[in-house]
Amino acid sequence: MRRPVFLAAARADLLQILEDVTRASGSLATGQSFVRQLRAQCHRLAGLPGTLGRARPDLQPDIRSSPYRGYIIFFRYLGDRFEIVNILHSRRDIDDVFAADETP
Repeated sequence: MRRPVFLAAARADLLQILEDVTRASGSLATGQSFVRQLRAQCHRLAGLPGTLGRARPDLQPDIRSSPYRGYIIFFRYLGDRFEIVNILHSRRDIDDVFAADETP
């Protein structure tokens, strides 16, 4: 079974999601619960056989995506690694985020 590897950008996204959900709900427990659910979904994706998600060659050649409760999980397969690249709200300008990642 593949284990998800959360890249630095994905870890930063999870912290931002925690802050946003906590602020919107007024409850740290709600924010923490939602982040746990997102992480669990990443583990589920990593554990499923085959190649999952939607290919996103428009963003990067090896990026795939899968929606989860208003967010989009961006990941890639690298051999036996399952890398979580970003976790972004579906209303974000995804193209801008990935374009910024390519800027030197």
